[in-house]
Amino acid sequence: MRLLLVEDDNHVAAALSAVLRRHGFDVTHARNGEEALRALVPGGAGFGVVLLDLGLPDQDGFELCGRIRKRTSTPVIMVTARSDVRSRIHGLNLGADDYVVKPYDTGELLARIHAVSRRTAHEGTGGPGESTLRFGSVHIDLPTRQVSVDGTVVQLTRKEFDLLALLAQRPGVVFRREQIISEVWRTSWEGTGRTLEVHVASLRSKLRRPALIETVRGVGYRLAAPAA
Repeated sequence: MRLLLVEDDNHVAAALSAVLRRHGFDVTHARNGEEALRALVPGGAGFGVVLLDLGLPDQDGFELCGRIRKRTSTPVIMVTARSDVRSRIHGLNLGADDYVVKPYDTGELLARIHAVSRRTAHEGTGGPGESTLRFGSVHIDLPTRQVSVDGTVVQLTRKEFDLLALLAQRPGVVFRREQIISEVWRTSWEGTGRTLEVHVASLRSKLRRPALIETVRGVGYRLAAPAA
């Protein structure tokens, strides 16, 4: 995956780039906002994710995020020392896909990069032949975010669909509760656990297939396709 790192500190950028390359990323480093915008020129080589530091020398990182969002739908992860809730909300409202506070764990950053790239891939998948997941009589259409059971469309909330689509990525594989909360709710707040349980219960009820989403006690959930 090609990744654009927007970071004015060359030492920080070099260290982070080395880690990212070891994990298979092709990293382009932009030292300021204008370099980032030139790298994101329409029609140019696409990036899978933009890592955006907010403390840039030529312009405010929030302003740059807004300009990037007007130019491209590439996922943006803000990386900053600003930890207050107001800054996080402001960044997400401007179109950022995630917000990571320094100092951060490298493993968490890598997980968040993969998470936003997976979400974007699902939302942008084209062609019904490649984008409709089928689990018995349950059909999940990723581009239209529509789910049907026995041919009847089931009305799901945004989070319910995101949760179902996440589990459907790898049927039979257990997703840890912390991972689900991070990818669907974009938070690590433990109090979200109860919300997760409520959404799972609601999905089971709406799909009328309670065995489709299995609980793995003490770990998380998995989607088990019914036998044909």
